[in-house]
Amino acid sequence: MIIAETKRLIISKFTPEDAAFYLELLNTPKWITYIGDRHLKTVDDAKNYLQEKTIPAYAKQGFGFYKLTKKESNRPIGTSGLIKRDTLDFPDIGFALLPEYEGKGYGYEASIKILELAKTTFKLNKVLGITLEHNTNSIKLLEKLGLSFEKKIKPFEDDEELLLFAKNLN
Repeated sequence: MIIAETKRLIISKFTPEDAAFYLELLNTPKWITYIGDRHLKTVDDAKNYLQEKTIPAYAKQGFGFYKLTKKESNRPIGTSGLIKRDTLDFPDIGFALLPEYEGKGYGYEASIKILELAKTTFKLNKVLGITLEHNTNSIKLLEKLGLSFEKKIKPFEDDEELLLFAKNLN
C-alpha cells in the first residue's frame, strides 16, 4: 500500500513479499554496524521479522518503517519511517539504504516526506532521532532534516551511548 510519493520514490508499507529485499537491506555492513545485527540469515527469517515486528507497527502505532522504491526502476532501495519506542518520549525517525544508493539524496528526500507525514497525517508534535556518535552520515542527515542535538542517552539494555536529536513539528 502506497502512503506517499516523492519526485523519485514511492513510499509504501512493507508486506511479507518484501522478505528477500528486507534480508538484503538488514544484512548490509552499515545496517549491522550502526543499527545492529538482527540475525536474519534466510528469506523466511526476514519474512517472520516483517510479520512480527515491522508490519504490526502500522496498526499498533499508526505508522512504522516504509519501503522506498525507486520510481524509475521499480527497485526497492531502502527504508525510512518512524517508530515509537518504550524508552523514548516521542517517536524517532530512521532511515537506511542499500549501499549503491547512499549519498544520492534518497534518504533526505524520503525523510523529508516522512516528517511531513508525521505532522500532517500522524499528528505528531515532536520527532526524535538517535544515532551512534561515530555515524557521521546519519548525524549529517538528521541535522539537514532540521533535528538538533539535545543530549547523550542510553535507551537500550546494551548500555551503548547514543546521540539524541529532536525537532518540534508545530
